[in-house]
Amino acid sequence: MRIATWNVNSLNARLARVDEWLAYAEPDVVLLQETKMSDQQFPYGHFAAQGYDSAHHGQGRWNGVAVLSRVGIEDPVVGFADGREPDPDARIISARCGGITVSSVYVPNGRALDHDHYRYKLDWLGRLRAHLEATCDRADQVMVGGDFNVCPDGRDAWDPDNTAPRTHVSDREREALQAVCDWGLVDVFRAHYDADGLHSWWDYREGAFYKRHGLRIDLLLASASVAAATHFCLIDRNARKGTKPSDHAPVFADISQ
Repeated sequence: MRIATWNVNSLNARLARVDEWLAYAEPDVVLLQETKMSDQQFPYGHFAAQGYDSAHHGQGRWNGVAVLSRVGIEDPVVGFADGREPDPDARIISARCGGITVSSVYVPNGRALDHDHYRYKLDWLGRLRAHLEATCDRADQVMVGGDFNVCPDGRDAWDPDNTAPRTHVSDREREALQAVCDWGLVDVFRAHYDADGLHSWWDYREGAFYKRHGLRIDLLLASASVAAATHFCLIDRNARKGTKPSDHAPVFADISQ
Protein backbone atom coordinates (compact mmCIF):
# COMPACT_ATOMS: atom_id res chain seq x y z
CA MET A 1 0.00 0.00 0.00
CA ARG A 2 1.27 3.47 -0.85
CA ILE A 3 0.24 6.23 1.60
CA ALA A 4 1.02 9.86 0.76
CA THR A 5 0.66 13.25 2.38
CA TRP A 6 0.49 16.51 0.44
CA ASN A 7 -0.29 20.10 1.36
CA VAL A 8 -1.76 21.23 -1.96
CA ASN A 9 -2.11 24.93 -1.03
CA SER A 10 -5.62 25.26 -2.52
CA LEU A 11 -7.19 22.26 -4.20
CA ASN A 12 -9.17 24.50 -6.52
CA ALA A 13 -5.96 26.07 -7.83
CA ARG A 14 -4.04 22.80 -7.87
CA LEU A 15 -6.60 20.19 -8.99
CA ALA A 16 -4.92 19.53 -12.33
CA ARG A 17 -1.58 19.02 -10.57
CA VAL A 18 -3.20 16.60 -8.12
CA ASP A 19 -4.79 14.66 -10.99
CA GLU A 20 -1.42 14.45 -12.74
CA TRP A 21 0.27 13.17 -9.60
CA LEU A 22 -2.40 10.59 -8.84
CA ALA A 23 -2.04 9.24 -12.37
CA TYR A 24 1.69 8.68 -12.24
CA ALA A 25 2.36 8.01 -8.54
CA GLU A 26 -0.69 5.76 -8.06
CA PRO A 27 -1.05 6.19 -4.29
CA ASP A 28 -3.60 4.06 -2.48
CA VAL A 29 -4.28 6.62 0.26
CA VAL A 30 -3.64 10.37 0.06
CA LEU A 31 -3.79 12.73 3.03
CA LEU A 32 -4.40 16.27 1.77
CA GLN A 33 -4.01 19.56 3.61
CA GLU A 34 -4.92 23.18 2.86
CA THR A 35 -7.71 22.28 0.47
CA LYS A 36 -9.19 25.74 1.16
CA MET A 37 -12.67 24.44 0.36
CA SER A 38 -15.93 23.91 2.16
CA ASP A 39 -17.34 20.38 2.31
CA GLN A 40 -19.92 21.41 -0.29
CA GLN A 41 -17.19 22.57 -2.70
CA PHE A 42 -15.03 19.45 -2.38
CA PRO A 43 -14.94 17.43 -5.65
CA TYR A 44 -16.01 14.03 -4.32
CA GLY A 45 -17.33 12.91 -7.70
CA HIS A 46 -14.18 14.03 -9.51
CA PHE A 47 -12.03 11.76 -7.34
CA ALA A 48 -14.58 8.93 -7.46
CA ALA A 49 -14.16 8.89 -11.23
CA GLN A 50 -10.47 8.15 -10.61
CA GLY A 51 -11.25 5.33 -8.21
CA TYR A 52 -10.92 7.20 -4.93
CA ASP A 53 -13.41 7.44 -2.11
CA SER A 54 -12.96 10.65 -0.17
CA ALA A 55 -13.74 12.32 3.13
CA HIS A 56 -13.23 16.04 3.74
CA HIS A 57 -13.27 18.48 6.64
CA GLY A 58 -13.24 22.06 5.39
CA GLN A 59 -14.21 25.62 6.18
CA GLY A 60 -14.01 27.50 2.90
CA ARG A 61 -11.13 29.85 2.19
CA TRP A 62 -8.75 28.53 4.85
CA ASN A 63 -7.33 25.25 6.12
CA GLY A 64 -9.19 22.07 5.10
CA VAL A 65 -8.04 18.44 5.27
CA ALA A 66 -9.05 15.34 3.35
CA VAL A 67 -8.48 11.64 2.90
CA LEU A 68 -8.58 10.01 -0.54
CA SER A 69 -8.56 6.22 -0.66
CA ARG A 70 -8.90 3.51 -3.26
CA VAL A 71 -8.84 0.82 -0.53
CA GLY A 72 -12.01 2.05 1.19
CA ILE A 73 -12.83 4.61 3.87
CA GLU A 74 -14.41 3.50 7.12
CA ASP A 75 -15.51 5.50 10.16
CA PRO A 76 -14.34 8.99 9.13
CA VAL A 77 -14.03 11.35 12.11
CA VAL A 78 -13.45 15.10 11.92
CA GLY A 79 -11.74 17.08 14.65
CA PHE A 80 -10.25 15.87 17.91
CA ALA A 81 -11.69 13.18 20.17
CA ASP A 82 -9.98 14.50 23.29
CA GLY A 83 -13.08 15.57 25.21
CA ARG A 84 -12.43 19.29 24.84
CA GLU A 85 -14.27 21.93 22.85
CA PRO A 86 -14.08 21.52 19.06
CA ASP A 87 -11.09 23.01 17.29
CA PRO A 88 -12.29 26.21 15.56
CA ASP A 89 -10.23 25.32 12.47
CA ALA A 90 -10.59 22.40 10.04
CA ARG A 91 -7.20 20.80 10.69
CA ILE A 92 -7.64 17.06 11.32
CA ILE A 93 -9.64 14.22 9.79
CA SER A 94 -9.20 10.52 10.54
CA ALA A 95 -10.49 7.31 8.95
CA ARG A 96 -9.69 3.65 8.53
CA CYS A 97 -8.29 2.75 5.10
CA GLY A 98 -7.15 -0.72 4.14
CA GLY A 99 -6.78 -1.75 7.76
CA ILE A 100 -4.73 1.31 8.79
CA THR A 101 -6.11 4.18 10.87
CA VAL A 102 -4.92 7.32 9.10
CA SER A 103 -5.13 10.97 10.11
CA SER A 104 -4.52 13.95 7.86
CA VAL A 105 -3.30 16.88 9.95
CA TYR A 106 -2.55 20.51 9.24
CA VAL A 107 -0.74 21.82 12.29
CA PRO A 108 -1.03 25.58 12.90
CA ASN A 109 1.84 27.67 11.53
CA GLY A 110 2.54 29.56 14.76
CA ARG A 111 3.38 32.85 13.02
CA ALA A 112 5.82 34.18 15.65
CA LEU A 113 7.15 32.96 18.99
CA ASP A 114 5.32 35.69 20.91
CA HIS A 115 2.03 35.26 19.01
CA ASP A 116 -1.19 33.68 20.28
CA HIS A 117 -1.06 31.43 17.22
CA TYR A 118 2.20 29.94 18.51
CA ARG A 119 0.53 29.06 21.80
CA TYR A 120 -2.38 27.62 19.82
CA LYS A 121 0.14 25.53 17.86
CA LEU A 122 1.72 24.07 21.01
CA ASP A 123 -1.71 23.30 22.46
CA TRP A 124 -2.81 21.78 19.15
CA LEU A 125 0.08 19.33 19.18
CA GLY A 126 -0.81 18.43 22.76
CA ARG A 127 -4.36 17.77 21.65
CA LEU A 128 -3.09 15.53 18.86
CA ARG A 129 -1.30 13.39 21.43
CA ALA A 130 -4.46 13.25 23.56
CA HIS A 131 -6.50 12.35 20.46
CA LEU A 132 -4.23 9.38 19.77
CA GLU A 133 -4.48 8.24 23.36
CA ALA A 134 -8.28 8.41 23.20
CA THR A 135 -8.78 6.71 19.84
CA CYS A 136 -5.88 4.30 19.20
CA ASP A 137 -3.86 1.60 20.86
CA ARG A 138 -0.10 1.47 20.41
CA ALA A 139 -0.46 -2.00 18.92
CA ASP A 140 -2.81 -0.66 16.21
CA GLN A 141 -1.79 0.10 12.65
CA VAL A 142 -1.68 3.90 12.62
CA MET A 143 -0.36 6.55 10.24
CA VAL A 144 -0.52 10.27 11.02
CA GLY A 145 0.53 12.36 8.06
CA GLY A 146 0.44 15.97 7.16
CA ASP A 147 1.97 19.41 7.27
CA PHE A 148 3.31 19.62 10.82
CA ASN A 149 4.92 23.05 10.38
CA VAL A 150 7.83 21.82 12.52
CA CYS A 151 11.31 20.74 11.45
CA PRO A 152 12.05 17.77 13.75
CA ASP A 153 15.78 18.60 13.98
CA GLY A 154 18.58 20.62 12.41
CA ARG A 155 18.88 18.33 9.39
CA ASP A 156 15.43 19.45 8.30
CA ALA A 157 16.13 23.18 7.86
CA TRP A 158 18.32 24.57 5.11
CA ASP A 159 19.97 27.04 7.55
CA PRO A 160 20.23 25.17 10.88
CA ASP A 161 22.84 27.60 12.24
CA ASN A 162 20.45 30.57 11.98
CA THR A 163 19.91 31.62 15.60
CA ALA A 164 17.12 34.16 14.95
CA PRO A 165 14.02 33.43 17.06
CA ARG A 166 11.50 31.91 14.68
CA THR A 167 8.81 29.31 14.36
CA HIS A 168 9.19 25.81 12.88
CA VAL A 169 12.57 25.24 14.54
CA SER A 170 12.02 26.36 18.15
CA ASP A 171 12.75 24.01 21.03
CA ARG A 172 9.18 24.11 22.35
CA GLU A 173 7.70 23.10 18.98
CA ARG A 174 10.16 20.27 18.61
CA GLU A 175 9.43 19.08 22.13
CA ALA A 176 5.69 19.15 21.43
CA LEU A 177 6.20 17.15 18.24
CA GLN A 178 8.42 14.69 20.07
CA ALA A 179 5.67 14.22 22.66
CA VAL A 180 3.36 13.15 19.83
CA CYS A 181 5.98 10.69 18.58
CA ASP A 182 6.54 9.41 22.11
CA TRP A 183 2.99 8.07 22.06
CA GLY A 184 4.46 5.41 19.76
CA LEU A 185 5.06 6.88 16.32
CA VAL A 186 8.10 6.70 14.03
CA ASP A 187 9.12 9.33 11.46
CA VAL A 188 9.31 6.84 8.59
CA PHE A 189 11.27 9.14 6.29
CA ARG A 190 14.05 9.41 8.85
CA ALA A 191 13.98 5.65 9.31
CA HIS A 192 15.23 5.47 5.70
CA TYR A 193 17.34 8.62 5.26
CA ASP A 194 19.85 10.33 7.56
CA ALA A 195 21.08 13.11 5.28
CA ASP A 196 20.35 16.80 5.63
CA GLY A 197 19.11 18.95 2.76
CA LEU A 198 16.06 16.74 2.15
CA HIS A 199 13.15 19.16 2.23
CA SER A 200 9.41 19.07 1.48
CA TRP A 201 8.58 22.81 1.45
CA TRP A 202 10.18 25.75 -0.34
CA ASP A 203 9.08 29.38 -0.38
CA TYR A 204 7.86 30.60 -3.77
CA ARG A 205 10.08 33.67 -3.47
CA GLU A 206 13.73 34.27 -4.38
CA GLY A 207 14.23 30.95 -6.14
CA ALA A 208 14.22 29.04 -2.87
CA PHE A 209 13.44 25.71 -4.53
CA TYR A 210 16.36 25.88 -6.94
CA LYS A 211 18.69 27.14 -4.21
CA ARG A 212 17.57 24.20 -2.01
CA HIS A 213 16.49 26.64 0.68
CA GLY A 214 13.70 24.52 2.14
CA LEU A 215 12.29 22.85 5.21
CA ARG A 216 11.18 19.28 5.91
CA ILE A 217 7.87 19.85 7.64
CA ASP A 218 5.62 17.30 5.87
CA LEU A 219 5.82 14.08 7.85
CA LEU A 220 4.47 10.55 7.89
CA LEU A 221 4.44 9.25 11.47
CA ALA A 222 3.69 5.55 11.79
CA SER A 223 3.02 3.16 14.63
CA ALA A 224 5.66 0.48 15.17
CA SER A 225 3.93 -2.20 13.11
CA VAL A 226 3.42 0.13 10.13
CA ALA A 227 6.93 1.55 10.39
CA ALA A 228 8.39 -1.96 10.39
CA ALA A 229 6.44 -2.80 7.22
CA THR A 230 7.51 0.39 5.40
CA HIS A 231 10.12 -0.51 2.80
CA PHE A 232 10.38 2.73 0.81
CA CYS A 233 9.78 6.43 1.45
CA LEU A 234 10.24 9.43 -0.82
CA ILE A 235 9.76 13.19 -1.08
CA ASP A 236 8.64 13.70 -4.68
CA ARG A 237 10.44 16.91 -5.66
CA ASN A 238 9.22 16.57 -9.25
CA ALA A 239 5.72 17.54 -8.12
CA ARG A 240 7.13 20.89 -6.90
CA LYS A 241 8.31 21.74 -10.43
CA GLY A 242 6.40 22.98 -13.45
CA THR A 243 3.35 25.21 -13.76
CA LYS A 244 1.43 26.37 -10.68
CA PRO A 245 2.89 23.90 -8.19
CA SER A 246 2.08 23.80 -4.51
CA ASP A 247 4.90 25.12 -2.34
CA HIS A 248 4.98 21.62 -0.76
CA ALA A 249 6.00 18.33 -2.36
CA PRO A 250 4.14 15.08 -1.72
CA VAL A 251 5.75 12.60 0.67
CA PHE A 252 4.85 8.92 0.38
CA ALA A 253 5.65 5.60 1.97
CA ASP A 254 5.24 2.10 0.58
CA ILE A 255 4.02 -0.46 3.11
CA SER A 256 4.04 -4.24 2.75
CA GLN A 257 0.83 -5.91 3.89
